[in-house]
Amino acid sequence: MTQQALYIGSKLKKLRRDRNINQKNLALELGISASYLNLIERNRRGLTANLLLKLADIFDINVNELSQNTDVQLSNDLSELLADDMFGDFAITNQDITDLTAENPEIGKAMIRLFDKYNMRQKQNQKLINQFITGVEGDAGQFDNEASPEYMAELVSDFIQSQSNYFAPLEQAAERVRLDVDLMGEGLFHGLKAFAINSFAIRTIIMELPDDESAQFDTETGILNISNFSTEHSQIFCLAEHIGLYAAKNEIDDIIEQANFEDERINNYLEQVLSRYFAACIMMPYDGFLKRAKQTRYDIDLLCHYFNVSFEQACHRLTSMQKPGAKAIPFHFVRTDIAGHISKRFSLSGIKIPRYGTACPRWNIYAAFMQPGRINVQLSETPDGQVYFCIARTITKGVRRFGKPLRHFSIGLGCKYIHAKSMVYSDSVDLKDAGQLVRIGATCPVCQRHNCSLHNVD
Repeated sequence: MTQQALYIGSKLKKLRRDRNINQKNLALELGISASYLNLIERNRRGLTANLLLKLADIFDINVNELSQNTDVQLSNDLSELLADDMFGDFAITNQDITDLTAENPEIGKAMIRLFDKYNMRQKQNQKLINQFITGVEGDAGQFDNEASPEYMAELVSDFIQSQSNYFAPLEQAAERVRLDVDLMGEGLFHGLKAFAINSFAIRTIIMELPDDESAQFDTETGILNISNFSTEHSQIFCLAEHIGLYAAKNEIDDIIEQANFEDERINNYLEQVLSRYFAACIMMPYDGFLKRAKQTRYDIDLLCHYFNVSFEQACHRLTSMQKPGAKAIPFHFVRTDIAGHISKRFSLSGIKIPRYGTACPRWNIYAAFMQPGRINVQLSETPDGQVYFCIARTITKGVRRFGKPLRHFSIGLGCKYIHAKSMVYSDSVDLKDAGQLVRIGATCPVCQRHNCSLHNVD
């Protein structure tokens, strides 16, 4: 099974330019020709381990930080974008996309931003048409000046991906709060309640709320009402999230400023995402969680037991274990509903997760729906020959009562093949058996497996 070559051309070029080093001088320090360095920066040549170590020393950064290939997801998103029918008349090749990503990544990001905006407008227009046809009034007339939730989610997701889903200031702020909370005794929830009222005059009440609401917060009275239908870990998470808005306000504001979104609504959305990151840090403190994860070989159910969290919360937290010098396996994470709509996606493993469509139907995130609540294990081979070890399991959300539909999702977590033995789930498969491989793609419109029986071909 092949190893993935390391192509970080645009990152290397940016580092070099930020330090005001020209190609000739950097090439001399590396012991290579300027022309060869030029090929590396254009992603025409991959980096050897020896060159990677030299670069880390020259730029004084961690090898793992340097080796993270941020170009991969950009190339994947551009490939998917350019597979749209509107670009059918253009003979754009994969090499063209690779060249654009390597030499002009900012232009690639601008194209994605523009296409996201276009998609948002198309959906808004369709809603207006549907309202006109059916005669049902709505708020579609106000859409022109509003960013859709999907559009905001994609922009924030891109920022989270660019930071490898690790925010040291929030980790540190949560660690300080957790120390104070633990001193109060009586368990995490009671400790958080006491901390909230003592530090920020926030009083927490567990009570019955409308089915579609998990919490209500009155800023004037400082009362936080949390639904009594929520699970215990959801109640703890909700309280920790609200505490984060106050206890980590400065840290969150600094990160929002760094993200540099001009739209205040996107900043508000990012604030919510970061406060939830803080809540995960409170419930699953970094060092303790990473230690348990490695001890249990990433047994998600055991982690849920030790930290009183949900399956999704544990999987999501694993993706943020990227502290320099103390990292977990670089995972990918995906959440999809039964219709195939991807609502969460993040990839450090390098696997392609579609931005605009559904994932490959052969991927085990969909097969998991056939065995609800059970871990589905898969060795997934992508068209470029890379192999990933993937697990998936369904989860259910919603209030269980007659007449109220529940929402069903599949959570996928995975890593490169080389890390598979570190996960307890690999004990259930023969990693050396090529017959175990399931050949998947990214999404049908850009898939190269044209002989696949499930391939969407017009």
